[in-house]
Amino acid sequence: MAVNHSRNLGEGDLGTCVSIIDPLRNHRWDRFVHQHPYGWITHLSGWKRVLDKNFPHMTGYYLVLKDRCEAIRAALPVYAVESWLTGRRLVSIPFATLSDPLVTDPADMEILSGAVLRLAERLAISRVEIRTSAASHLLDRDRFHADCLRKHHSLALCDDPEQVRRRFHRSCVRQRIARAERCDLSLIRGKRETDLREFYLLHRVTRKRKGLPPHPYQLVKTLWQTFAPQGLVELLLCRKGNETVAGLLLFKYKSRVSIEYSAVNALHNDSSPVHFLFWNAIRDACLAGYRVLDFGQTSERNKSLMEFKSHWGAEVSDLPHFLYPNDPAHSTPAGDETIAKKLLQFVCNKAPDTALSYLGEFCYRHLG
Repeated sequence: MAVNHSRNLGEGDLGTCVSIIDPLRNHRWDRFVHQHPYGWITHLSGWKRVLDKNFPHMTGYYLVLKDRCEAIRAALPVYAVESWLTGRRLVSIPFATLSDPLVTDPADMEILSGAVLRLAERLAISRVEIRTSAASHLLDRDRFHADCLRKHHSLALCDDPEQVRRRFHRSCVRQRIARAERCDLSLIRGKRETDLREFYLLHRVTRKRKGLPPHPYQLVKTLWQTFAPQGLVELLLCRKGNETVAGLLLFKYKSRVSIEYSAVNALHNDSSPVHFLFWNAIRDACLAGYRVLDFGQTSERNKSLMEFKSHWGAEVSDLPHFLYPNDPAHSTPAGDETIAKKLLQFVCNKAPDTALSYLGEFCYRHLG
């Protein structure tokens, strides 16, 4: 279990300008995140609350630089992840697709990068991973190894959803949306925990089919309870008759909507419920004034998923993970074809539904 060492770190231990704050107690933090161009839901204090509640093997350290008026000007949140199975490491930020350092100035990035490495030394941690998107140009590629295996798809939106629709692939997307609209599917906006539970059960089966451990229900529930009251998380369900056949969990913050979790009953693929939900999410986002819709993170080795997202007119970009020490032979995470991953896929495929939740909880106690 991770231990919070921040109280044992004296002023100046990580650099003369660097402080560690608790975003749950510092009233300036969420305001800073909202104002920063790279700020996202996963930077908010609520994300730390979710991680603290669900993952005792993690400890968050929010490294900040302040100006003369004590206002935060730059920040780099990292988490110490402690696991006997996967090892000890510093990560920014666990379970987040977008988790840029909240930095725009190269000099500030240099100060915070050095502070993170000093923090790792104080905690006797040898592995550091800084995850980026828009801020990737600020990281020192001599100090860190850049792993660009992960890709990110984003769709530019406008006020007219039909204009966006015209950019979709004709046969792979537009025709399937039209088919879905003829199949008597209905859109439900989840408001109750029973709706969330329906979605989760479908999500669990979807993950099993893909050979992946399901996210713990308590994680999904805590995300819902933390962010849905603020309108930052939305649940969309697709029903055919009285049966829920697909679902999406969306993050919505500032000008961006992100499809974070999805689920579908494969027996109803002929009705194209996923296309039905994606199109409704895109249309809603356009009409509400959002400017970007994200399709989430994808491994470049997953060619079919890369192609599916590109058919929606989404642009693809790198999601570089900067790894320390800079040793590609030892720092690069194992790929999709490793023995361990194949074994996990086999176990997930074969595990009975009743055991899947326990499997997911076990796996996520060692991830980050």
